[in-house]
Amino acid sequence: MPRTLQSSSAAYTPPPSSPSEATWRPIVLLCGLAVLISYIDRTNISVAAIRMQEQFAWSETTKGYVLSSFFVGYLAMMAASGALANRYGGKLVLGLAVVWWSVFTALTPPAATLSFGALIAARIALGAGEAAVFPASINMVARWVPHEHRSRATALFSTGLSIGTMISLPLTGWMVRVYGWPVPFYVFGAIGIVWAAVWFTKVSGGRAIHDDENAGPRVIPWKRLLSAPPVWAIFVAHFCSNWSLYVLLAWLPSYFKSTFGVTLANAGLLSAAPWAFYFVLGNLGGVMADRMIAAGRSRTFVRKLMQNTSLIASGIFLLMLPLAHSPTVAMLLICGASGTVSFCLSGFGANPFDVAPRYADVVWGISNTGGTMPGIIGVAVAGWLLDRTGSYNAPFTLTAIVGFVGALFYWRFASGEKIVD
Repeated sequence: MPRTLQSSSAAYTPPPSSPSEATWRPIVLLCGLAVLISYIDRTNISVAAIRMQEQFAWSETTKGYVLSSFFVGYLAMMAASGALANRYGGKLVLGLAVVWWSVFTALTPPAATLSFGALIAARIALGAGEAAVFPASINMVARWVPHEHRSRATALFSTGLSIGTMISLPLTGWMVRVYGWPVPFYVFGAIGIVWAAVWFTKVSGGRAIHDDENAGPRVIPWKRLLSAPPVWAIFVAHFCSNWSLYVLLAWLPSYFKSTFGVTLANAGLLSAAPWAFYFVLGNLGGVMADRMIAAGRSRTFVRKLMQNTSLIASGIFLLMLPLAHSPTVAMLLICGASGTVSFCLSGFGANPFDVAPRYADVVWGISNTGGTMPGIIGVAVAGWLLDRTGSYNAPFTLTAIVGFVGALFYWRFASGEKIVD
């Protein structure tokens, strides 16, 4: 673990040069670990709910309420968490958020035993806490990472979601099978508390980047941000990128099982591989974007190239899925879709630093409000299309179309130029 970073004070003298990668990378990795933990804590109930349903005699509708209640709190607090990170700093907001959601993760079993209402309240509270993880991490990138490395830093912490997804489902399944469904909630809640202890003792909330954009407290220009077309381009791109992300997260195991008749265990393994591609290509995209900018390419060109490659290439891979006549070919095509969609992290993901560097965390909070909607709308529509058509071709085709429309909108309205001082 890196040495303790000294706290800033009023007498602090700014360093003469930008912080080295050895300084900022451990902080970004800790942010990535927070993202990883958040995805474990939000998805472990999808496995545990199978046993919970048996114990509490839930209907499928009731189970659906439990699984979706997380997004109520997550959506409600998204914009507010960006504003809080901008006002109080990413260290405090992210640290408290992880403690908050870890406590409610551990409270899930007793809440479920107490009443259905208490369980729903605990899941909503969990979502409200997790809303801060991305905006607060963006704030830490702005504080610690030099401009020329922010694409790769954003990709590095954001791809923690893919590792969290890969870990959560099989590990939770094993714990539930061996120790009972409450155990994963206690174990993962405790891991979050340990992370928070490391975060608060090893990381400073002060700024290693000292420039005008990191000046002291300021009034957030909500009207200017919400009326700027490039901010809406980020919002739309986030929505469209997450449509692909959430549809794949929710439906891959079912797709492999029902389409190719594989066992549930093999469906889980086939569904895990695409997230390895997401991690690798997402980080590769971050390096590529930073290198193109360093070589003289405009930020507008780089953001549009990465974002549109993400949406168009992933859509093409999804449209090719009907041609797959074996689970191996289908897995490779989905690996292509999930891998290329991760390029969005160097597109819209890093774009807030360009258009509103002093309010990048706020812009992320705004855009992730749109990015959360597909978790509710996109997943539900995919299920409805599946019931109507009896095939996964329709939901995957719609996902591709959403991506193509998003690419057109982003290409027309996105910008890499600063629009808000």
